[in-house]
Amino acid sequence: MTDDEGSPVPLPIYEGLRDGILELLDTAREQAARRVNALMTATYWEIGRRIVEIELDGAERAGYGEVLIERLAGDLSGRLGRGFSRSNLFQMRAFYTAWPPDRIVQTVSGQLLGTIDPLSIEQVSEAFPLPWSAYVLLLRIRSADARRFYEMEALSGGWSVRQLRRQIDSQFYERTALSRDKAAMLGRSDATRSADILTPAEAIKDPYVLEFLDLKDEYSESDLEAALIERLADFLLELGDDFAFVGRQRRLRLDDTWFRVDLLFFHRRLRCLVIIDLKVGRFSHADAGQMHMYLNYAREHWMKEGENPPVGVILVASKGEAEAHYALEGLSNTVLAAEYRTVLPDEALLAEQLAEAQRTIAQRDAEGPFDRGENAGGTR
Repeated sequence: MTDDEGSPVPLPIYEGLRDGILELLDTAREQAARRVNALMTATYWEIGRRIVEIELDGAERAGYGEVLIERLAGDLSGRLGRGFSRSNLFQMRAFYTAWPPDRIVQTVSGQLLGTIDPLSIEQVSEAFPLPWSAYVLLLRIRSADARRFYEMEALSGGWSVRQLRRQIDSQFYERTALSRDKAAMLGRSDATRSADILTPAEAIKDPYVLEFLDLKDEYSESDLEAALIERLADFLLELGDDFAFVGRQRRLRLDDTWFRVDLLFFHRRLRCLVIIDLKVGRFSHADAGQMHMYLNYAREHWMKEGENPPVGVILVASKGEAEAHYALEGLSNTVLAAEYRTVLPDEALLAEQLAEAQRTIAQRDAEGPFDRGENAGGTR
Protein backbone atom coordinates (compact mmCIF):
# COMPACT_ATOMS: atom_id res chain seq x y z
CA MET A 1 0.00 0.00 0.00
CA THR A 2 1.50 3.33 -1.10
CA ASP A 3 0.58 6.99 -1.14
CA ASP A 4 0.65 9.27 -4.24
CA GLU A 5 4.47 9.57 -4.10
CA GLY A 6 5.01 5.81 -3.99
CA SER A 7 5.96 5.58 -0.31
CA PRO A 8 4.06 3.24 2.03
CA VAL A 9 1.09 4.74 3.86
CA PRO A 10 1.73 4.52 7.60
CA LEU A 11 -0.43 1.80 9.15
CA PRO A 12 -1.99 4.06 11.83
CA ILE A 13 -3.16 6.49 9.13
CA TYR A 14 -4.66 3.68 7.06
CA GLU A 15 -6.36 2.12 10.10
CA GLY A 16 -7.77 5.49 11.09
CA LEU A 17 -9.21 5.94 7.58
CA ARG A 18 -10.66 2.42 7.50
CA ASP A 19 -12.18 2.62 11.00
CA GLY A 20 -13.61 6.06 10.28
CA ILE A 21 -15.32 4.81 7.13
CA LEU A 22 -16.72 1.76 8.90
CA GLU A 23 -18.08 3.95 11.69
CA LEU A 24 -19.61 6.32 9.14
CA LEU A 25 -21.34 3.43 7.34
CA ASP A 26 -22.63 1.93 10.59
CA THR A 27 -24.04 5.28 11.66
CA ALA A 28 -25.70 5.80 8.28
CA ARG A 29 -27.26 2.33 8.38
CA GLU A 30 -28.56 2.87 11.91
CA GLN A 31 -30.05 6.23 10.97
CA ALA A 32 -31.60 4.76 7.81
CA ALA A 33 -33.14 1.92 9.82
CA ARG A 34 -34.55 4.36 12.38
CA ARG A 35 -35.94 6.50 9.59
CA VAL A 36 -37.62 3.54 7.93
CA ASN A 37 -39.09 2.46 11.27
CA ALA A 38 -40.43 5.97 11.93
CA LEU A 39 -42.00 6.15 8.47
CA MET A 40 -43.64 2.74 8.88
CA THR A 41 -45.01 3.74 12.29
CA ALA A 42 -46.37 6.96 10.80
CA THR A 43 -47.96 4.92 8.00
CA TYR A 44 -49.72 2.68 10.55
CA TRP A 45 -50.99 5.83 12.29
CA GLU A 46 -52.35 7.10 8.97
CA ILE A 47 -54.03 3.76 8.29
CA GLY A 48 -55.66 4.03 11.72
CA ARG A 49 -56.83 7.55 10.94
CA ARG A 50 -58.49 6.50 7.69
CA ILE A 51 -60.21 3.56 9.36
CA VAL A 52 -61.57 5.79 12.12
CA GLU A 53 -62.87 8.35 9.64
CA ILE A 54 -64.72 5.72 7.61
CA GLU A 55 -66.12 4.19 10.81
CA LEU A 56 -67.43 7.59 11.91
CA ASP A 57 -69.24 7.97 8.60
CA GLY A 58 -71.04 4.69 9.24
CA ALA A 59 -71.50 5.10 12.97
CA GLU A 60 -75.27 4.67 12.80
CA ARG A 61 -74.97 1.16 11.39
CA ALA A 62 -74.49 -1.56 14.02
CA GLY A 63 -71.23 -3.46 13.70
CA TYR A 64 -70.03 -1.27 10.85
CA GLY A 65 -66.47 -1.00 12.16
CA GLU A 66 -66.12 -4.74 12.76
CA VAL A 67 -67.28 -5.59 9.26
CA LEU A 68 -65.05 -2.91 7.75
CA ILE A 69 -61.88 -4.15 9.46
CA GLU A 70 -62.72 -7.80 8.74
CA ARG A 71 -63.06 -7.13 5.03
CA LEU A 72 -60.05 -4.82 4.89
CA ALA A 73 -57.87 -7.39 6.66
CA GLY A 74 -58.81 -10.04 4.12
CA ASP A 75 -58.06 -7.81 1.13
CA LEU A 76 -54.78 -6.39 2.44
CA SER A 77 -53.47 -9.75 3.67
CA GLY A 78 -54.32 -11.31 0.31
CA ARG A 79 -52.29 -8.67 -1.53
CA LEU A 80 -49.54 -7.80 0.96
CA GLY A 81 -49.18 -10.90 3.11
CA ARG A 82 -48.48 -10.74 6.83
CA GLY A 83 -48.77 -7.60 8.92
CA PHE A 84 -52.35 -6.58 8.12
CA SER A 85 -54.40 -9.09 10.02
CA ARG A 86 -57.59 -8.17 11.80
CA SER A 87 -55.75 -7.76 15.12
CA ASN A 88 -53.06 -5.60 13.50
CA LEU A 89 -55.63 -3.27 11.99
CA PHE A 90 -57.35 -2.94 15.35
CA GLN A 91 -53.96 -1.97 16.79
CA MET A 92 -53.51 0.72 14.14
CA ARG A 93 -56.94 2.10 14.90
CA ALA A 94 -56.17 2.13 18.63
CA PHE A 95 -52.79 3.75 17.86
CA TYR A 96 -54.43 6.67 16.08
CA THR A 97 -56.94 7.07 18.93
CA ALA A 98 -54.22 7.08 21.60
CA TRP A 99 -52.05 9.57 19.65
CA PRO A 100 -54.64 11.94 18.12
CA PRO A 101 -53.72 14.66 15.59
CA ASP A 102 -53.65 17.48 18.13
CA ARG A 103 -51.01 15.64 20.12
CA ILE A 104 -48.98 14.94 16.99
CA VAL A 105 -49.00 18.63 16.09
CA GLN A 106 -47.79 19.51 19.61
CA THR A 107 -44.98 16.96 19.33
CA VAL A 108 -43.52 18.01 15.98
CA SER A 109 -41.85 21.34 15.34
CA GLY A 110 -43.70 24.49 16.39
CA GLN A 111 -43.82 25.83 12.85
CA LEU A 112 -46.52 23.28 12.04
CA LEU A 113 -48.95 24.61 14.63
CA GLY A 114 -52.15 25.58 12.90
CA THR A 115 -50.60 25.45 9.44
CA ILE A 116 -50.65 21.82 8.30
CA ASP A 117 -53.91 19.95 7.76
CA PRO A 118 -53.66 17.11 7.17
CA LEU A 119 -50.14 16.18 8.25
CA SER A 120 -47.96 14.34 5.78
CA ILE A 121 -46.37 10.97 6.59
CA GLU A 122 -42.98 12.69 6.86
CA GLN A 123 -44.33 15.15 9.42
CA VAL A 124 -46.16 12.46 11.42
CA SER A 125 -42.99 10.37 11.55
CA GLU A 126 -41.28 13.13 13.57
CA ALA A 127 -43.62 12.34 16.45
CA PHE A 128 -42.75 8.62 16.58
CA PRO A 129 -39.03 8.03 17.22
CA LEU A 130 -39.64 4.69 18.96
CA PRO A 131 -40.06 1.45 16.97
CA TRP A 132 -43.57 0.25 16.19
CA SER A 133 -43.26 -2.68 18.63
CA ALA A 134 -42.70 -0.16 21.44
CA TYR A 135 -45.94 1.63 20.64
CA VAL A 136 -47.75 -1.72 20.55
CA LEU A 137 -46.55 -2.23 24.13
CA LEU A 138 -47.61 1.27 25.11
CA LEU A 139 -51.10 0.59 23.79
CA ARG A 140 -51.52 -1.95 26.59
CA ILE A 141 -51.51 0.91 29.09
CA ARG A 142 -54.93 2.38 29.77
CA SER A 143 -53.84 5.55 31.56
CA ALA A 144 -52.85 8.32 29.14
CA ASP A 145 -50.58 9.86 31.80
CA ALA A 146 -48.79 6.55 32.37
CA ARG A 147 -48.47 6.02 28.62
CA ARG A 148 -46.84 9.44 28.17
CA PHE A 149 -44.56 8.75 31.12
CA TYR A 150 -43.31 5.46 29.66
CA GLU A 151 -42.86 7.03 26.23
CA MET A 152 -40.77 9.88 27.67
CA GLU A 153 -38.69 7.53 29.83
CA ALA A 154 -38.05 5.15 26.93
CA LEU A 155 -36.83 8.06 24.82
CA SER A 156 -34.67 9.69 27.48
CA GLY A 157 -33.25 6.38 28.68
CA GLY A 158 -32.75 4.82 25.27
CA TRP A 159 -34.69 1.73 26.36
CA SER A 160 -34.92 -1.27 24.11
CA VAL A 161 -38.33 -2.87 23.59
CA ARG A 162 -37.33 -5.60 26.05
CA GLN A 163 -36.44 -3.01 28.67
CA LEU A 164 -39.68 -1.12 28.08
CA ARG A 165 -41.65 -4.34 28.53
CA ARG A 166 -39.86 -5.07 31.79
CA GLN A 167 -40.58 -1.59 33.15
CA ILE A 168 -44.25 -1.82 32.23
CA ASP A 169 -44.60 -5.31 33.71
CA SER A 170 -42.97 -4.19 36.98
CA GLN A 171 -45.37 -1.20 37.26
CA PHE A 172 -42.54 1.31 37.02
CA TYR A 173 -44.91 4.27 36.66
CA GLU A 174 -46.91 3.42 39.77
CA ARG A 175 -43.79 2.70 41.84
CA THR A 176 -42.14 5.92 40.72
CA ALA A 177 -45.26 7.92 41.48
CA LEU A 178 -45.44 6.49 44.98
CA SER A 179 -41.74 6.79 45.72
CA ARG A 180 -41.27 10.45 44.79
CA ASP A 181 -43.10 13.68 45.47
CA LYS A 182 -46.52 12.46 44.37
CA ALA A 183 -47.92 15.86 43.45
CA ALA A 184 -44.90 16.68 41.27
CA MET A 185 -44.75 13.22 39.74
CA LEU A 186 -48.41 12.92 38.85
CA GLY A 187 -48.54 16.39 37.38
CA ARG A 188 -45.42 16.48 35.28
CA SER A 189 -46.01 13.89 32.57
CA ASP A 190 -45.42 16.53 29.89
CA ALA A 191 -43.01 18.69 31.84
CA THR A 192 -39.31 18.91 31.11
CA ARG A 193 -37.26 17.75 34.04
CA SER A 194 -34.60 20.16 35.16
CA ALA A 195 -31.35 19.07 36.77
CA ASP A 196 -31.48 22.21 38.88
CA ILE A 197 -34.62 21.11 40.73
CA LEU A 198 -33.95 17.38 40.98
CA THR A 199 -33.35 16.30 44.56
CA PRO A 200 -31.75 13.07 45.82
CA ALA A 201 -35.10 12.01 47.25
CA GLU A 202 -36.62 12.29 43.75
CA ALA A 203 -33.71 10.48 42.10
CA ILE A 204 -33.82 7.53 44.50
CA LYS A 205 -36.85 5.27 44.15
CA ASP A 206 -38.45 3.31 46.94
CA PRO A 207 -38.97 0.42 46.57
CA TYR A 208 -36.67 -1.07 43.94
CA VAL A 209 -37.81 -4.26 42.25
CA LEU A 210 -35.00 -6.75 41.61
CA GLU A 211 -37.01 -9.72 40.35
CA PHE A 212 -34.46 -10.27 37.57
CA LEU A 213 -31.89 -11.56 40.10
CA ASP A 214 -33.71 -14.89 40.58
CA LEU A 215 -32.36 -15.17 44.12
CA LYS A 216 -33.24 -18.14 46.33
CA ASP A 217 -35.24 -17.78 49.53
CA GLU A 218 -32.09 -17.43 51.61
CA TYR A 219 -29.09 -15.38 50.46
CA SER A 220 -26.32 -13.29 51.96
CA GLU A 221 -25.32 -9.71 51.27
CA SER A 222 -22.40 -10.98 49.19
CA ASP A 223 -24.84 -13.13 47.17
CA LEU A 224 -27.01 -10.07 46.60
CA GLU A 225 -24.03 -7.96 45.55
CA ALA A 226 -22.69 -10.63 43.19
CA ALA A 227 -26.11 -11.06 41.58
CA LEU A 228 -26.46 -7.29 41.06
CA ILE A 229 -23.03 -7.10 39.41
CA GLU A 230 -23.82 -10.08 37.19
CA ARG A 231 -27.04 -8.39 36.07
CA LEU A 232 -25.62 -4.87 36.16
CA ALA A 233 -27.41 -3.73 32.98
CA ASP A 234 -30.78 -4.66 34.49
CA PHE A 235 -29.85 -3.06 37.80
CA LEU A 236 -28.90 0.19 36.06
CA LEU A 237 -32.24 0.12 34.26
CA GLU A 238 -34.03 -0.18 37.59
CA LEU A 239 -31.90 2.56 39.17
CA GLY A 240 -32.51 4.97 36.29
CA ASP A 241 -30.60 6.12 33.23
CA ASP A 242 -28.72 8.87 35.13
CA PHE A 243 -26.72 6.35 37.16
CA ALA A 244 -23.23 5.36 36.00
CA PHE A 245 -21.42 2.45 37.63
CA VAL A 246 -18.07 3.34 39.23
CA GLY A 247 -17.05 0.24 41.17
CA ARG A 248 -17.73 -2.33 43.86
CA GLN A 249 -16.07 -3.06 47.20
CA ARG A 250 -14.32 0.33 47.20
CA ARG A 251 -11.91 0.23 50.13
CA LEU A 252 -11.25 2.93 52.68
CA ARG A 253 -9.05 2.85 55.77
CA LEU A 254 -9.83 4.56 59.05
CA ASP A 255 -7.14 4.28 61.70
CA ASP A 256 -6.15 0.60 61.59
CA THR A 257 -9.43 -0.70 60.20
CA TRP A 258 -10.39 -1.33 56.57
CA PHE A 259 -13.96 -0.76 55.39
CA ARG A 260 -15.55 -1.55 52.06
CA VAL A 261 -18.30 0.29 50.24
CA ASP A 262 -20.57 -2.24 48.52
CA LEU A 263 -21.40 -0.31 45.34
CA LEU A 264 -20.34 3.10 44.05
CA PHE A 265 -22.19 5.02 41.33
CA PHE A 266 -22.17 8.51 39.89
CA HIS A 267 -25.43 10.35 39.19
CA ARG A 268 -25.14 12.63 36.19
CA ARG A 269 -27.89 15.13 36.94
CA LEU A 270 -27.21 15.29 40.66
CA ARG A 271 -23.51 15.52 39.78
CA CYS A 272 -22.43 13.48 42.77
CA LEU A 273 -21.22 10.08 43.85
CA VAL A 274 -23.88 7.71 45.17
CA ILE A 275 -22.80 5.09 47.71
CA ILE A 276 -25.09 2.05 48.00
CA ASP A 277 -24.86 -0.17 51.05
CA LEU A 278 -26.66 -3.52 50.75
CA LYS A 279 -28.52 -5.07 53.69
CA VAL A 280 -30.48 -8.33 53.52
CA GLY A 281 -32.31 -7.60 56.75
CA ARG A 282 -34.23 -4.76 58.32
CA PHE A 283 -32.96 -1.17 58.44
CA SER A 284 -31.19 -0.23 61.67
CA HIS A 285 -30.10 3.14 63.04
CA ALA A 286 -26.57 1.69 63.09
CA ASP A 287 -26.71 1.47 59.28
CA ALA A 288 -27.28 5.23 59.15
CA GLY A 289 -24.22 5.91 61.30
CA GLN A 290 -22.02 3.70 59.14
CA MET A 291 -23.22 5.37 55.92
CA HIS A 292 -22.71 8.81 57.46
CA MET A 293 -19.10 7.83 58.11
CA TYR A 294 -18.65 6.61 54.53
CA LEU A 295 -20.00 9.89 53.16
CA ASN A 296 -17.73 12.00 55.33
CA TYR A 297 -14.75 10.07 54.01
CA ALA A 298 -15.97 10.19 50.39
CA ARG A 299 -16.53 13.94 50.62
CA GLU A 300 -12.94 14.46 51.74
CA HIS A 301 -11.11 11.89 49.59
CA TRP A 302 -13.27 10.85 46.61
CA MET A 303 -15.24 13.94 45.64
CA LYS A 304 -13.76 15.83 42.70
CA GLU A 305 -13.82 19.55 41.96
CA GLY A 306 -17.19 20.70 40.64
CA GLU A 307 -19.12 17.77 42.10
CA ASN A 308 -21.83 17.98 44.73
CA PRO A 309 -21.44 16.17 48.07
CA PRO A 310 -21.98 12.41 47.82
CA VAL A 311 -25.31 10.78 48.63
CA GLY A 312 -25.78 7.52 50.52
CA VAL A 313 -28.46 4.90 49.85
CA ILE A 314 -29.04 2.05 52.28
CA LEU A 315 -30.81 -0.67 50.32
CA VAL A 316 -32.68 -2.90 52.76
CA ALA A 317 -35.16 -5.75 52.66
CA SER A 318 -37.48 -3.85 54.99
CA LYS A 319 -37.54 -0.72 57.14
CA GLY A 320 -39.58 0.87 59.84
CA GLU A 321 -40.67 4.34 58.82
CA ALA A 322 -40.26 5.80 62.29
CA GLU A 323 -36.77 4.40 62.89
CA ALA A 324 -35.64 5.48 59.41
CA HIS A 325 -37.06 8.96 59.94
CA TYR A 326 -35.36 9.61 63.28
CA ALA A 327 -32.10 7.91 62.29
CA LEU A 328 -31.73 9.86 59.04
CA GLU A 329 -33.24 13.23 59.96
CA GLY A 330 -30.81 16.07 60.62
CA LEU A 331 -27.67 14.43 59.29
CA SER A 332 -25.21 16.77 57.59
CA ASN A 333 -24.97 14.23 54.75
CA THR A 334 -27.85 13.07 52.58
CA VAL A 335 -28.64 9.48 53.56
CA LEU A 336 -31.70 7.69 52.20
CA ALA A 337 -33.11 4.27 53.05
CA ALA A 338 -34.90 2.37 50.29
CA GLU A 339 -36.44 -1.07 50.24
CA TYR A 340 -35.94 -3.66 47.55
CA ARG A 341 -38.20 -6.49 46.42
CA THR A 342 -37.09 -9.68 44.73
CA VAL A 343 -40.58 -10.33 43.34
CA LEU A 344 -42.84 -8.09 41.29
CA PRO A 345 -45.13 -5.84 43.34
CA ASP A 346 -48.79 -6.63 43.70
CA GLU A 347 -50.50 -4.71 40.91
CA ALA A 348 -53.82 -4.33 42.71
CA LEU A 349 -52.14 -2.96 45.84
CA LEU A 350 -50.08 -0.48 43.84
CA ALA A 351 -53.17 0.68 41.96
CA GLU A 352 -55.00 1.17 45.25
CA GLN A 353 -52.10 3.14 46.76
CA LEU A 354 -51.79 5.31 43.66
CA ALA A 355 -55.51 6.02 43.63
CA GLU A 356 -55.33 7.01 47.29
CA ALA A 357 -52.39 9.32 46.52
CA GLN A 358 -54.36 10.93 43.70
CA ARG A 359 -57.37 11.45 45.98
CA THR A 360 -55.14 13.06 48.61
CA ILE A 361 -53.64 15.40 46.03
CA ALA A 362 -57.07 16.32 44.65
CA GLN A 363 -58.34 17.05 48.15
CA ARG A 364 -55.30 19.17 48.96
CA ASP A 365 -55.60 21.12 45.71
CA ALA A 366 -59.27 21.74 46.40
CA GLU A 367 -58.41 23.36 49.72
CA GLY A 368 -57.60 27.03 49.65
CA PRO A 369 -54.40 28.41 51.17
CA PHE A 370 -56.32 29.43 54.28
CA ASP A 371 -57.62 25.89 54.74
CA ARG A 372 -54.03 24.59 54.70
CA GLY A 373 -52.74 27.27 57.09
CA GLU A 374 -50.66 28.95 54.40
CA ASN A 375 -51.95 32.49 54.94
CA ALA A 376 -49.20 34.98 55.49
CA GLY A 377 -50.93 36.56 58.48
CA GLY A 378 -50.24 33.76 60.92
CA THR A 379 -51.17 30.22 61.86
CA ARG A 380 -54.57 28.70 61.99
